[in-house]
Amino acid sequence: MAITALTNVVMIDGTGKELIENAVVLIEQQQIIAAGTAQEIDLPTEATIIDGEGQYLLPGLIDTHVHMALEIKNVQESLLTPFSYRFFEAAKRLETTLQTGITSVRDAGFADAGIKKAVEDGLVPGPRMQVSINPLTITGGHGDSWNLSGIDTTAPVYPGMPDGKCDGREEVRKTVREMLRAGADVVKVHATGGVSSPTDHPEFTQFSQEELEVMVEEATFRKGIKVMAHAQGAEGIKNAVRAGIHSIEHGIFIDDEALELMLQNGTYLVPTLLAPLAVLEAAETTNTMAPYAIEKSKQVIDIHKQSIEKAYKAGVKIAMGTDAGVFPHGINLRELGLMCEIGMSPMEAIVASTKTAAECMGWGDRVGTIEPGKWADLILVNSNPLENIHVLEQHENITFVMKDGKIFKDTAKKVAHVASK
Repeated sequence: MAITALTNVVMIDGTGKELIENAVVLIEQQQIIAAGTAQEIDLPTEATIIDGEGQYLLPGLIDTHVHMALEIKNVQESLLTPFSYRFFEAAKRLETTLQTGITSVRDAGFADAGIKKAVEDGLVPGPRMQVSINPLTITGGHGDSWNLSGIDTTAPVYPGMPDGKCDGREEVRKTVREMLRAGADVVKVHATGGVSSPTDHPEFTQFSQEELEVMVEEATFRKGIKVMAHAQGAEGIKNAVRAGIHSIEHGIFIDDEALELMLQNGTYLVPTLLAPLAVLEAAETTNTMAPYAIEKSKQVIDIHKQSIEKAYKAGVKIAMGTDAGVFPHGINLRELGLMCEIGMSPMEAIVASTKTAAECMGWGDRVGTIEPGKWADLILVNSNPLENIHVLEQHENITFVMKDGKIFKDTAKKVAHVASK
């Protein structure tokens, strides 16, 4: 089989270990077969060489909370846009996300199995996906966009996208089964209210602990699938953790009891620090954000930072996730800078975006680190992110993207050559 050798790079392997100077990675088909220093690894005869020119090699980055089929628009534009247009928008967003250096994502709502299959089959370029189909929500809760005017702007139901509204144990049970039937890789639930919904508040608790336990029972025990919970208020977070939910998304009002429960249960936290900040930034320059979303973002942004800092210091497992779709796709990697602002080191932010994120998705044996046996998801950065984490925010600094051993971005147009002995 043909072997590709990526040489002359400084490797940050995703494990948190010190970077490796003058590193070499060997790739066969879609898999990494060797990684180490140039002194340790012999280049195979006739290997195709890609010279990294001294740049910084990282695993493909992972965003564990995106919405590929969503990008917030003003209500008029949303109402006047033809339904099928969203799928073409999703294709563009997938490509944009891959070009930023993100090679795997967990979609937290509104992308269906067809969008995932289009990436898998190579119909559109994009990160590999886990999809949750449609989040479960209570009537009048986060995810129910019925407005006081009586106009309902909730995303429409269609084949492959069952209705997510459900109330009571048996409706919950049936709705989880419908999401699994539609191809969900992970079940998403709104365990509390949220910032972007018109008739609730982030601290409002949605679903009882018993209803949440039904979701975990149906998803985990029937198909071995995890449940992720949009959970912002403290009581909703604690209900979700006690019910056995795998990851808490946002975590705005985490309290000490919630942190203790998360540590006891090994629950992951996906901070999405960029979401409320991006809402407030958009409010300054566009008319895409509803007044209630702006007001609630102002209320929670400082509390959110304090809660995530407290969780980090307590030792809760943190996986990078952004909520892209609430803001424009492609600026996801600003999240790493925000994670550093609450106390994480650049290396810790990178590990949260690689190894820990892969483990959160149940893919720790496949992606997230540069090790033999892992899929060849690799990116090159033109300067050291350990010295300045913000270099990852600019697309032009990501010069090379490989996913599954295939090159999707190469801005330097590196000329590969064949080794000989």
